[in-house]
Amino acid sequence: MAIRKLLVANRGEIAVRIIRAARDLGIRTVQAHSEADTASLAVQLADSAVNIGPAQAPKSYLNIKAIVEAAKASGADAVHPGYGFLAESSHFADAVEAAGLTFVGPRGDTIRMMGDKVAARAAAAKAGVPTVPGSDGRIDDVAEAEALAGKIGYPVMIKAAAGGGGRGIRIAHDPKEFAQFFQLAQTEARSAFGDGGLYVEKVVGQARHIEVQVLGDGTNVIHCFERECSLQRRRQKVWEEAPSTALSEDARQRLCDSAVALAQSVNYRGAGTLEYLYDDASGDFYFIEMNTRIQVEHPVTEWITGVDLVGEMLRIAGGEPLRLRQQDVTRRGHAIEVRINAEDPSNDFMPFPGVVGGLRIPGGPGVRFDTMLYQGYAIPPFYDSLLGKLIVWGEDRERAIVRMKRALGELEVAGVKTTIPLYAALAGDPDVRANAVHTRWLEHWLESNAKQL
Repeated sequence: MAIRKLLVANRGEIAVRIIRAARDLGIRTVQAHSEADTASLAVQLADSAVNIGPAQAPKSYLNIKAIVEAAKASGADAVHPGYGFLAESSHFADAVEAAGLTFVGPRGDTIRMMGDKVAARAAAAKAGVPTVPGSDGRIDDVAEAEALAGKIGYPVMIKAAAGGGGRGIRIAHDPKEFAQFFQLAQTEARSAFGDGGLYVEKVVGQARHIEVQVLGDGTNVIHCFERECSLQRRRQKVWEEAPSTALSEDARQRLCDSAVALAQSVNYRGAGTLEYLYDDASGDFYFIEMNTRIQVEHPVTEWITGVDLVGEMLRIAGGEPLRLRQQDVTRRGHAIEVRINAEDPSNDFMPFPGVVGGLRIPGGPGVRFDTMLYQGYAIPPFYDSLLGKLIVWGEDRERAIVRMKRALGELEVAGVKTTIPLYAALAGDPDVRANAVHTRWLEHWLESNAKQL
């Protein structure tokens, strides 16, 4: 049954994005918000709003009981989790469904399986998708793990089985580091995810991070091509683009086919992303994990394909079969997204909450700015520092970068420091312009350039 009233269980720019997609489909919206977000743009744009608790996320945006009760009390028949917070919580998906509401995303069982990195690797292997050499399952014993690390060769990555977003990861270059990091990673994993399970993977040298966007209705799955997200700081993506100029058409086809095969094998429902490491030298790719939600960087895919991914999520959750066949999804031009954060890039990216004293949003051909900002908005200190996403499109990558430089020059967020200077510098860097980068390139670049930003 089509969704009539949607509770948005998130905040910031993704809440605004969801409200707009819902309105395009004639769906009424209820914005769930904390006490700190009473004046947010999402609250202003939604048809109604409901306070779900104090500013601290565990008492509001992570409070499953409060959100489900708010959804029922407001008359919503569906809940969209956005990204972050409870977006990949199988318990949340289960609780929403148990309350007789529709969860806009995959079933709890699917989230549970693909959120467990060990189970996801097993599912990939079963679907014939290559994975990075590493442990077959969880390893709890450090001696056993150390023996495996020696067998596959250093450096190796120690990862939390229940981790995500780059958290819970340590890289060991020798046995001494391995023993030390294994214990630390186990403690961190228990603290961050409530699950101390670890596994070990070989580090692929100078790899690119490439991910494939998929859409599924529980029966059929299609892909919407790939995004490249190799520019990362502390394993957090900062610059994303589509398509990847590193891939040949043959490699692209094999990569996208493998993503569809894996998603199809788990009867995936909703929007999801399969992440891979790609080795330039060999042309090999390895599945690393699946994100069972909408991604921050989804607009670059929307721009090159013309597919409204959030809108398709809502249609699928409402019971519609996939409207698109694979041959309907084509790509055109090149899109780039950068994340505008309230951080000082010249001071180790220190968070910089404050009041937006003035705001100039860029426009013109090929420019989109997804944000929750408005003049006078007080940025709360309690949450992620993401203020908005600047997305540009050009007929090719070079023209997209030119537009990015132009749009960054127009964008002004007065009153707070932002990451705008970082992207202006990157847009002019010869390696970035040539796309001669890898997942650790930015860390090295920042060592020499951060103070000048």
